[in-house]
Amino acid sequence: MAIRAAVLRAFQACLLACLSWLLSAGAAAAHEVRPAYLEITETAPGTYEVTWKQPVLDGRRLKIDPVLPDACERKGEYVTPVGGTLVQRWTTSCDLNTGEIRIDGLDRTLTDVFVRLDRLEGDDIGAVLRPGNTVLDLTVPTGAPVATYFRIGVEHILFGWDHLLFVLGMVLLVRPRQLLVTLTAFTIAHSITLASATLAGVSLPGPPVEITIAMSIALLGAEAIHRIKGWMTLSQKIPWAIAFGFGLIHGFGFAGALSEIGLPKGEEALALLLFNLGVEAGQILFVSAVLATAFVFHKLAAKRMVLARTALAYFIGIMGSYWAIERIANAFFS
Repeated sequence: MAIRAAVLRAFQACLLACLSWLLSAGAAAAHEVRPAYLEITETAPGTYEVTWKQPVLDGRRLKIDPVLPDACERKGEYVTPVGGTLVQRWTTSCDLNTGEIRIDGLDRTLTDVFVRLDRLEGDDIGAVLRPGNTVLDLTVPTGAPVATYFRIGVEHILFGWDHLLFVLGMVLLVRPRQLLVTLTAFTIAHSITLASATLAGVSLPGPPVEITIAMSIALLGAEAIHRIKGWMTLSQKIPWAIAFGFGLIHGFGFAGALSEIGLPKGEEALALLLFNLGVEAGQILFVSAVLATAFVFHKLAAKRMVLARTALAYFIGIMGSYWAIERIANAFFS
């Protein structure tokens, strides 16, 4: 019994630490994993047009900046805000066959940067720079990083706290026999809107989408509490329909991760498929971890299961409400 109690206390402490981390990290950077994009196109021998796109988080730009070789002076630079993205464009004249490109400040973020260098002659370069690898050697040819879209998809779901809490809310709300069909409905729905947004150009304004996503999380928190109290609601009767409806909105949120960088020319469908598969892989990993944790907790402390589920439901509702208020304030008062 003493060993069982010690294991239970350690498990509870670990769970509390994870929730605290999720609260602080989620409030600080719900979407910091959205990638940035640096495109350099040679328009004449030694002359390049540069486009730098980076995500804006809560009205603030990340402190990252591309640095080209010393001789590459920026000319005619101008900045255009586009939705949740800051777009900078300029021209430069220099030799980009040697030297390196680096992204200053990238090591202090969770963001990846896609880099594309299209040359008139010679090999083009496509690469992904990450916080642990912020420098691109221009003398080393690389292929277009299409496979990296899978990794971006996994990271977007695993570090996208709002999407994770929605999935957690669905796990709390639905009964085990309903879980598979409910998550499948959510997957189908966000796949539809993700494909529509990235391939067909169908879009919705970013702020209303993000506000609706936050409200959907708050709603699931409330509905999970209703289930714990034994109150039957429509979302418990047809959870797949609720998941499908909100999945359509979440799909536009997923599309925001791709809007900053676009899809590689000639490989749009493959890149989109890999990103979507990455999202699903991350979702499966998360749901598996939640179910495994619930199984262990039930074995150790079955009598406290209701208390744990109630605490999680309130946590989801509070975070959803907080994000909704924050996003409304950013949309209308900033």
